[in-house]
Amino acid sequence: MLKSEDPITVNTKSNSNPFFKILLLLLVAICAYAQSFNHDMIQKISLLDSNQSSFSFAVMGDNREGNKIFEKILLSINKDKDIVFAVNNGDLVDDGDKKEIKEYIKLIQSSKKPIISIIGNHEVPLFGTEKNYKDFFGKPYFSFRYANSYFIILDDSNKKKIPKKEYKWLKKELKKAQNFQHIFVFMHVPLYDPRRGKYTKGHSLKSLKNAKKLNKLFDKYGINMLFCSHIHSYFKGFWHKTPYIITGGAGAPLNENGFYHYIKVTVSGDKVEYKVVKLQN
Repeated sequence: MLKSEDPITVNTKSNSNPFFKILLLLLVAICAYAQSFNHDMIQKISLLDSNQSSFSFAVMGDNREGNKIFEKILLSINKDKDIVFAVNNGDLVDDGDKKEIKEYIKLIQSSKKPIISIIGNHEVPLFGTEKNYKDFFGKPYFSFRYANSYFIILDDSNKKKIPKKEYKWLKKELKKAQNFQHIFVFMHVPLYDPRRGKYTKGHSLKSLKNAKKLNKLFDKYGINMLFCSHIHSYFKGFWHKTPYIITGGAGAPLNENGFYHYIKVTVSGDKVEYKVVKLQN
């Protein structure tokens, strides 16, 4: 679970010096600003009515270089009264620099719905690190809950594998998630490339061994859906017992047979429905 720091409480009555009061208020403002954007979004989600019997959320991926399409997606999501929040599954920007990230945040701040932004390989600058993403969005892998559902976000932005530390964390999270009716897992780079064959390496994790290891783990814990992106198209199927959706049509240049879209997921009791919402160029 992504945990927030304890709130800072300031007692301005304890000191009558106006300068001291201003200094303390500035400190509070700085600390509030320092909270990560994803942390703020999860806080907003936690304040929503999670006791409703039915709710929807949206999933999209790969909006880089496609602001016009991405803005249309945000507008469509905002108009849908059933959608509570959205998850953007990576490749938010092109090169991962701070200027691009600030422009992306400006875009999603116009949304009426909270948007969780996941790290993709394009959030890591060439020969760079995850620092810029972390500075703005916080931890690159985390979890949160809403109603009867548990959401697990992974970081495979290295395009190779899930590292050991993250894999151990994932196992613990999947055990926790057994207390919920539905488990949704998100990772930008898919386990396999369905265009190359069912369990074949391509525009997917470079370590086939790691992909198979993750696949077995997801099978064991019976997740509802594994959402991936990275391939700029749409695919849906099963990797062994694990259902997956690849959604990469949020604005980036499309692959062959790709189309611009997002996924509307509707949870109603023990049932889950997945609808592909197509957009015109």
